[in-house]
Amino acid sequence: MLRKEYRLKKRTAFAATYKIGNAYHRGGITMFCGKVKSAEATNFLTKIGFVVSKKNHKRAVKRNRMKRLMREAVRLYIKSKNNNFDTKYLSLIFVGSSGLLDKDFNYINKNINELMGIINND
Repeated sequence: MLRKEYRLKKRTAFAATYKIGNAYHRGGITMFCGKVKSAEATNFLTKIGFVVSKKNHKRAVKRNRMKRLMREAVRLYIKSKNNNFDTKYLSLIFVGSSGLLDKDFNYINKNINELMGIINND
């Protein structure tokens, strides 16, 4: 489970992140990036949200499994940074597509690490 201070919860925060329009895609996962942190906002933590649409699969069990796998991959990525996790964005949203339904954790973890590498090296 992702720690509470990293969770993106509010509908308005999700809408604002989508509105910015910065998106990256790898292996069935799309990552939307929110506003770029300003100089005075560097002490704010990056908030992270996970979305899997009902259009991908009608069963909530399948959708929740995809979200759990993505959440765990991000949690491990943050843990590997030894509390130095920081991106230049205020919020991130990971959107899973139907291509993730039959994929295992290693596949999802590899793609999320690639996406996080893209935004941290930009």
